Amino acid sequence: MVREKVRVSTRTLWKCLESRADSKRLYYGRFILSPLMKGQADTIGIAMRRALLGEIEGTCITRAKSEKIPHEYSTIVGIQESVHEILLNLQEIVVRSHLYGTCEAAVCAKGPGYVTAQDIIAPHFLKIIDNTQHIATLTEPIDLCIFLQIERSHGCGYRTTEKRIIDGSYPIGDVLMPVRNVNHSIHSYGTGNKKQEILFLEIWTNGSLTPKEALREATQNLIDLFIPFLYTEEENFHLEDNQHMVPLRPSTLPDPFVKITKNKKKIALKSIFIDQSELPPRVYNCLKSNDIDTLSDLLNNSQEDLMQMEHFRVEDVKKIVDILKNNFGIDLPKNKV
Repeated sequence: MVREKVRVSTRTLWKCLESRADSKRLYYGRFILSPLMKGQADTIGIAMRRALLGEIEGTCITRAKSEKIPHEYSTIVGIQESVHEILLNLQEIVVRSHLYGTCEAAVCAKGPGYVTAQDIIAPHFLKIIDNTQHIATLTEPIDLCIFLQIERSHGCGYRTTEKRIIDGSYPIGDVLMPVRNVNHSIHSYGTGNKKQEILFLEIWTNGSLTPKEALREATQNLIDLFIPFLYTEEENFHLEDNQHMVPLRPSTLPDPFVKITKNKKKIALKSIFIDQSELPPRVYNCLKSNDIDTLSDLLNNSQEDLMQMEHFRVEDVKKIVDILKNNFGIDLPKNKV
């Protein structure tokens, strides 16, 4: 009998074994990384689990304010839930935003009836993941209007909010972490010096991002931690922070539901990947083939630069310009400065 020769790759590769959405607020992904030398799987698995659970940035409702609320533990005539229960329900609302900073939204409803996340009036750059999430039950024909502060900030996914009441607004959330849980396991094979390992990663998210997006962001965060070691001490001292910073556009809610803030917020485009920018597949592939992965990379080019790249057309550049302007308020210069 002639045995068929099987070619085994010695290069470490990753693969998504399973990806599913159990509900709007529960996504699951299972990944493998192999082959790895003995001990490497545990090193990577522990680091990835820590980065996924503690360093993935998210968005949540941080404060709520209403003229009908005398204090946090009060009850309101015509509303079945107590104020405390309403605040807990608002804390569970899952929100996605690709812009950093603080913006305003509002819950506006008229009874009787159920108040859900669908009744939230928010800027267009915010996405409510599950519109069916319950907020309150109005038992009488009353008007309910709650002003909300929604925030996405840099840094780890957990932060301590100001616990006290400020200008009649009540604190809601501390947790901005979109990753619910992470498991890692290791499978060993081979013998002696040829022993190798396979790392299995299981990731659950709240639906505001997919497990694959979370894995990519966690990996980027770990890479950023080690980049300084690639330079000498003198080079580190002279490195400049060249992140592109743009102001966060104010909320677009109609009056009288929101008071537009005048304080400009800033966002780092370094962490926004082009696959989050609603680009057509063809334009996305053209950018990737030219090593443009983030909006920061894209802004290092002008419209003229893009036209000189292979396979780019005039309508492609126009599409990019429109998306940058509509989604991020950025104008891509026509010529290189």
